[in-house]
Amino acid sequence: MASEPAGDPTVAEISEGEVLRAILARTAPAAATVIGPGDDAAVIAAASGAVVATTDTLVEGPDFRTAWSSGFDLGWKAAAVNLADVAAMGAAPTALLVALAVPRSTRLSYITDMADGFREACAALAPGCAVVGGDLTVSDVLTVAVTALGDLRGLAPVTRSGARVGDAVALAGEMGEAATGLALLFGRFRDGEHAVPVDRSALDARERRALDAQLRPAPPVGLGPVAAAAGATAMMDVSDGLALDATRLARASAVTIELDLSALGAEPRRALAGGEDHALLATFPDGILPPGFRRIGTVLAAGEHPLMCGGEPVDPSGWDPYRDWDATVA
Repeated sequence: MASEPAGDPTVAEISEGEVLRAILARTAPAAATVIGPGDDAAVIAAASGAVVATTDTLVEGPDFRTAWSSGFDLGWKAAAVNLADVAAMGAAPTALLVALAVPRSTRLSYITDMADGFREACAALAPGCAVVGGDLTVSDVLTVAVTALGDLRGLAPVTRSGARVGDAVALAGEMGEAATGLALLFGRFRDGEHAVPVDRSALDARERRALDAQLRPAPPVGLGPVAAAAGATAMMDVSDGLALDATRLARASAVTIELDLSALGAEPRRALAGGEDHALLATFPDGILPPGFRRIGTVLAAGEHPLMCGGEPVDPSGWDPYRDWDATVA
């Protein structure tokens, strides 16, 4: 095998095996691993006999910008958005499979920083979960595709379609912060030929919190199984904005959701329309609200509009990858 170039080589200057070894040196073992990296596929234990599976793809341009996201940021976010989807089914995440398509000019350090981000996100948000395999290839556009697996641990899966009239509508996590962070990136920084990289020292504490919510989201992953155990009738990850996702839940359950305007914070429009917060939206039988969830509305019988707030219908606007970013955060 050729010796590794000194310094920080690009992926074009080293072999796939060297890149893979550098990544695996930074991963942690998953608690549910039966067979880990090294074979054609990993084997993950699922004590409940059922496996929750989800996948999400982040593409440079519509989903992130390397001028704004470090390798660590990107690895963390790619893990977090998938962990949240597993939690939204009421399951505990057990393993991640990561496929990377990177330009040949990508530095090895950016990839190993991504591996660090994956490891630390799992450790913070879903202890015991880890990257157990994946794939490497080259592409003109940096792309990260993640498949996450989870175990229901004896609980029934919580879907979007079980909300019942009279249920409390509740939320775990924050709304609007990620959209505030995105607006900050567009307003103060730039990418492309005249890039203005993120300067955290120029931000105040609130701006830094909003930036972290966008670049390193911290969804309440552990509360997914808590909600399921408490009897949640419906649940979903709020990734595309509260208005859009609450509308989806209402339509799936054939009900109307009435939101309490006073429960949406100081900027209700941003809370409703801003995406990528990855909070958990759930419905519970009235009077049952587990720790970590706060009531934001009520489930009503299906009416003319699936989502209401203050007695008025709510436009189901939110994050849409087929729209311009600036239109979403305006």
